[in-house]
Amino acid sequence: MTAIEYDVVVIGAGPVGENVADRVVRGGLTAAIVERELVGGECSYWACMPTKALLRSASALRAARQLPGAREAVTGGLDAAAVLGRRDSFASHWQDDGQVSWLESAGIALHRGQGWISSARVVELTGVDGVTTTLTARHAVVVATGSSALLPDIPGLRESAPWSSREAASASSVPRRLAIIGGGVVAAEMATAFAALGSAVTVLARDGVLPSAEPFAGELVTQSLREAGVSVRLGAEAVAVNRDDSGTVHIKTASGERVEADEVLVAIGRTPNTEDIGLDRVGLAPGAWLAVDDTLRVVGGGEWLYAAGDVNRRVLLTHQGKYQARAVGDVIVARAKGEKVEDGRWGRHVATADERAVPQVVFTDPEIASVGLTAAAAEAAGLRIRVVDYDLGAVAGASLHADGYKGHARMVVDEDRKVIVGFSLAGPDVAELIHAATIAVVGEVPLDRLWHAVPAYPTVSEVWLRLLETYGR
Repeated sequence: MTAIEYDVVVIGAGPVGENVADRVVRGGLTAAIVERELVGGECSYWACMPTKALLRSASALRAARQLPGAREAVTGGLDAAAVLGRRDSFASHWQDDGQVSWLESAGIALHRGQGWISSARVVELTGVDGVTTTLTARHAVVVATGSSALLPDIPGLRESAPWSSREAASASSVPRRLAIIGGGVVAAEMATAFAALGSAVTVLARDGVLPSAEPFAGELVTQSLREAGVSVRLGAEAVAVNRDDSGTVHIKTASGERVEADEVLVAIGRTPNTEDIGLDRVGLAPGAWLAVDDTLRVVGGGEWLYAAGDVNRRVLLTHQGKYQARAVGDVIVARAKGEKVEDGRWGRHVATADERAVPQVVFTDPEIASVGLTAAAAEAAGLRIRVVDYDLGAVAGASLHADGYKGHARMVVDEDRKVIVGFSLAGPDVAELIHAATIAVVGEVPLDRLWHAVPAYPTVSEVWLRLLETYGR
């Protein structure tokens, strides 16, 4: 058995774990990462990058077809093999050499294998060669193991070899028929991608499409999916699944409907990767989400244990996980050096934005971009609000961007403070517009001051002026 000591040990080498370790090393401490799969994690190989690569080619083709002149130059459809090939390149062909090289250049030690917490500040590692190594952390252990797709207990589902988001993101071919159980972000994006690639897609959306977004977002995406040939069945709940000897998957719904497909993708949520990392050794429940305080210390885990990213269930988005990672790395360094901890609202060592300032983009057709609270969430939080809506297609820049541009914009205003607490956009290519709204929400910029932020003409960003005019001065 080998024993090694570091200042910080991080379990999980996804983007969150990498960023924690990087901040720790930049702060003058030593750090090691334990990883049992590919360095780079879910986002690099089975989520953010490869899925957006699957979606981008179809998006570019749709954009060309919406413009006279460009439309006439389009003589064919998507080349599915080329799309999958480009996806493979963005997933680095599921090889992590580049990520490993980066760890080395950053001065971060990598230990491959299954790691688990055996006692306070101690992580045991069983390497791929079977050798056990003891890693002791002088200051902190950080759990950054992420989450996995949740598989519901539907009779016959597990035996039917369903796809999760991983199989969808890494598919080597396009199924003729694809059924999707779920209506959230993964379900909507993969329905968009595979319909464009030629699959006959059926979506069983028990709770609707994009149920956590503003209602207009789900309505526009549902309409677009149906126009693309997708069968969207709102309120449909799968109650039984089986795959027959020919490979066909049969799905029965609560209403008695039957759906047949060649593959079935389950996209109903996530579950934390904490089952086998030794939480029981330190008085915590294996398989549970890890509750954390404002500085992302694990509640009930001792002053040395932290959790960042999906695993703490604050926000299950890569960019928010990386945001948390920077705060965690910096606060560990501060505490190790006896420096002041800035844990007040919007302080350096807290992830305040997780509360009410989270940006998100859904790369469907149309794209959905949002930050902060929906109108419903703001009301539930007890805020006195005013909702301001505007037809995004009526903005001059939108009409130039694409013929027949369809979209919608909404800002949610806290009437007591006269600041924006929520902003949502639906429309082609709105992803790049959302950061302006994020700055307004995070900065709590008063509406009176926003009048002085003049949008360039003619751009889609002119919607800011139109929303302010609708609100009134």
